[in-house]
Amino acid sequence: MEEKIKYRLFSSMVTLFLCITTASTEPKNSQTETLILRNLPNQPRLSWPEWTVTEPDPESSTAVLLEHVDALRLDKSPSELFEGRLKRDAARVKTLSWVAATNISRASRPGSGFSSSVVSGLAQGSGEYFTRLGVGTPPRYLYMVLDTGSDVVWLQCKPCAKCYSQTDQIFDPTQSKTFAGIPCTSPLCRRLDSPGCSRKRNICQYQVSYGDGSFTFGDFSTETLTFRRSEVPRVALGCGHDNEGLFVGAAGLLGLGRGGLSFPVQAGARFNNKFSYCLTDRTASAKPSSLVFGDSAVSRTARFTPLIKNPKLDTFYYVELLGVSVGGAPVRGISASLFRLDSTGNGGVIIDSGTSVTRLTRPAYVALRDAFRVGASHLKRAPEFSLFDTCFDLSGLSEVKVPTVVLHFRGADVSLPAANYLIPVDNNGSFCFAFAGTMSGLSIIGNIQQQGFRVVFDLAGSRVGFSPRGCA
Repeated sequence: MEEKIKYRLFSSMVTLFLCITTASTEPKNSQTETLILRNLPNQPRLSWPEWTVTEPDPESSTAVLLEHVDALRLDKSPSELFEGRLKRDAARVKTLSWVAATNISRASRPGSGFSSSVVSGLAQGSGEYFTRLGVGTPPRYLYMVLDTGSDVVWLQCKPCAKCYSQTDQIFDPTQSKTFAGIPCTSPLCRRLDSPGCSRKRNICQYQVSYGDGSFTFGDFSTETLTFRRSEVPRVALGCGHDNEGLFVGAAGLLGLGRGGLSFPVQAGARFNNKFSYCLTDRTASAKPSSLVFGDSAVSRTARFTPLIKNPKLDTFYYVELLGVSVGGAPVRGISASLFRLDSTGNGGVIIDSGTSVTRLTRPAYVALRDAFRVGASHLKRAPEFSLFDTCFDLSGLSEVKVPTVVLHFRGADVSLPAANYLIPVDNNGSFCFAFAGTMSGLSIIGNIQQQGFRVVFDLAGSRVGFSPRGCA
């Protein structure tokens, strides 16, 4: 009997020792993430099925599909599309940083609910995704780029002094029963930062300029917009007769910023000041991206962080980033002070649908990159690629373990899927860490990191939410 007790005691001690040893050597789930390796996506086919999004109550909410702008760029290889995306991304970041530094909202500079599908607008210097919506009465359906970094809604209009090439016919306001020019003396006209006026016609004029030199100029007007079955009357928008620069394919832009002339603010009473989008990873999912307005936009599983106001600039969606973890541990050298929005309107972190690659202030990026390199030291390194300085040769592999990356916002920890931060840059097995540094004080959370999350903008509650696996 005594021998049996000793044996059981010894066995228990051995088992305990093995458990402790195993626990200390095997990586925890919070430390690593499995990345399934995939190639660059092929050019998407532009298709617009009538009703592929679950239709919410049209009286309180509406939903539309989104597409990627690459669908409008013909005869491009996956590598050419990706390189073009990075070039547009650089121009985009330059513009946003310039706007933030000068504290001027480019979206308002002169010279119940509903939903619509969103298309990724890589060809647009102004955004990455676009949707199809009706303009005028009867509605003419056009592709419009979505942009959370802009306020003014605008589209190309006949007659054209100069118009770029677009997929659809250019909108003719004379064929719409609901089109109306805004008088120069109207309060709506005065909401533009620097409104112009056509004295002969007494029509307010707008101009929106972009950091890459692109601009649109024309008459400031009101018109009905139709999202599937939901009509939104009297939306103030720019009817552009002179549109020049890097705009390609889409008819115009739907400004989704926080400023007074943005579409969400103008139509706030209709959809209870709520909207959300979910952008799918085209390398891994056949599910469509989507945009939802109204109460249905708010996911029950979303984790929310408060929106912060920039007293100098009302367009951008500022949030508070407190830190970042890699492999389950907070990154040393990254603190909330690196992302603070100061009283002069400098610094801060914004959520942006039109930027692809997340940019962090240089000290924060270097600390994050170095921590990731340590955690991924078992992977074979590859040469730098474009703006990416941390790349790996994963050729011949089908999946790899990589360190987890978690963004810690105030009130919301967002754990990123591996495909949101280690991405293919060619079809030869090269993958790069999809973050970059910036010398600007402005940090930007880009759409690669947002993929697969339903990103909820609750303007009524002054908060932004992230719901994982939200594209279903």
